[in-house]
Amino acid sequence: MRKKEQAAAEPSFEKALAELESIVARMEDGGLSLEQSLAAHKRGLELARHCRERLEAAQQQVRVLEGEVLKPLAAAGDAAGRE
Repeated sequence: MRKKEQAAAEPSFEKALAELESIVARMEDGGLSLEQSLAAHKRGLELARHCRERLEAAQQQVRVLEGEVLKPLAAAGDAAGRE
């Protein structure tokens, strides 16, 4: 699967988190069979990994934005203070 197709097939962070919460609730209910519990656990791990990766990507974007936006603004403020 190509990268764009894979990204389109993956749920958004919010949808993945909602599905993960639903899985946890069903597992805590105790109404799943062993096979269902194993399948739910596997899917939960996939969703948790997906959410973690999305959060890490968002954190990286924030670091980039802070580096590109905040640092030049501070430098611009220093130049204005010298005038």
